[in-house]
Amino acid sequence: MPRSSHHKKASSFNLRIDHALKTAFTQAAEAEDKPAAQVIRDLMWAYVRRRERQTFEREARHQSLQAAIRARDPRTDEYAVMRELEADLADETFWNDDLP
Repeated sequence: MPRSSHHKKASSFNLRIDHALKTAFTQAAEAEDKPAAQVIRDLMWAYVRRRERQTFEREARHQSLQAAIRARDPRTDEYAVMRELEADLADETFWNDDLP
């Protein structure tokens, strides 16, 4: 009989763990009335999100440093933009404009 669901079948992930860790983990999951498999899936997703965030932060830091380098080079647009910002921030009227 063909599957009626459009979802792909989940795959298994087998691993060996220390018996004491398995026992403690199972007890902790049961104490929260959660299936151990769901807790493991949640932990895996948290790990993936943390790695994605770290990758994003690393790239943002790299781009920020590159922009800072360009902002010090008078031949770049970034330099011109920074000088405009500095002029605006030094201008007293900049801070006195009424905001909507």
